[in-house]
Amino acid sequence: MDSVTFKGFNIRKAGVAGLTAIALGCGAITFAQIEGDRGVAPVSSNGDFEVSGVEVNVAGKSAEDAREAGWREAQRKGWVKLWRQSKGRGGAPALSDSALDAIVSAIVVEEEQIGPRRYIAKLGVLFDRARAAQILGVRGNRARSAPMLVVPVMWSGGSAQVFESRTDWQKAWARFRTADSRIDYVRPTGGGSDSLLLNAGQVERRGRIWWRLILDQFGAADVIMPMARLEREWPGGPIVGKFTARYGPDNRFLEGFQLRVANSNGLDVMLNEAVKRFDDIYSAALSRGTLRPDSSLVIEDPDANEEEEEAVETGEETETAIESAPSTVESAPPAASATTVSIQIATPDAGAVTSAQGALRGVPGVTSVNIGSVAVGGTSVMRVSYSGTIDGLRTALQSQGWQVQQGGNVLRISR
Repeated sequence: MDSVTFKGFNIRKAGVAGLTAIALGCGAITFAQIEGDRGVAPVSSNGDFEVSGVEVNVAGKSAEDAREAGWREAQRKGWVKLWRQSKGRGGAPALSDSALDAIVSAIVVEEEQIGPRRYIAKLGVLFDRARAAQILGVRGNRARSAPMLVVPVMWSGGSAQVFESRTDWQKAWARFRTADSRIDYVRPTGGGSDSLLLNAGQVERRGRIWWRLILDQFGAADVIMPMARLEREWPGGPIVGKFTARYGPDNRFLEGFQLRVANSNGLDVMLNEAVKRFDDIYSAALSRGTLRPDSSLVIEDPDANEEEEEAVETGEETETAIESAPSTVESAPPAASATTVSIQIATPDAGAVTSAQGALRGVPGVTSVNIGSVAVGGTSVMRVSYSGTIDGLRTALQSQGWQVQQGGNVLRISR
């Protein structure tokens, strides 16, 4: 063959030099697909009770004094709102400002206007789950689903995107606080290789092995696909959002709905509302038993199955041999086989990643701890090798003071 054409480049007996040029070109193309500032780190959701939309309008001697008074009032209103959400009846017990300071973990500014002596804002109040639960008389923890990988697909301008670039839909999922949700969301940051692994084409693939590799990479048991299609009636005019909740490697349909805003200024509000609607849909599916890990995503070891079948077939012969054999020495306990488990842990800062890795290495039976993915301000994934079963690792972690939730071959731990 005298010549080959590759991406418009004609090679005539190019030899090594030509092939090297092609290889370098392919490498540049691949690098271009993952370079750039694409990712959006999700907000840290550490399990606190959250009350949003608390409106305040207060005056003070100065802007700073008005703001402090506004935050105090937000704590009081937030406590009353939290009590009503939890109890549904009766009046909330009166708590002093110092008592509220002890149970409020953060104030989230949603909207604010600061004047020389006035503070007008819409705020969110986060209450420490452990401390507030004691006063509310409710359980501090709640059962959640198995870890679900979120692949937010957005259609706009006739094309679908996930993490190829920063989208408003991805940002909305990153802003969503998952503390009170029944779904254990695994939200990728979108940086690095995420744009290659998770794209609009992947949600249409059915291959279980490839899906299992991706889910193991992110420490998830299954996948959900919240899809958004944005249609603009004219530039600067109304925007119609058509949303579809799908799940699983077969891209199964759950429910759909539609929202509309007058212009681009209300886009973030619409997308935030859509995320909450998706959370309600997936939570309801979990209650019905529809949203559960797909058993076909579990890769079974064929050698292990053959050994189990052989053990069943020869079980009677083995028992007879044991009964007839003289007991001269104590039998040694069988050696524990190594198990690799993905562990999810909240890492609000870079120091938390290092301390979590060190704490896991100190758990008895743990032979190695490797970082699978890091999400500063979110949930990081550690791959732990343990000399025993996953149940044994769960017990060992609980003995070290960790709170452990299990979903498939994934453990989620917290203090």
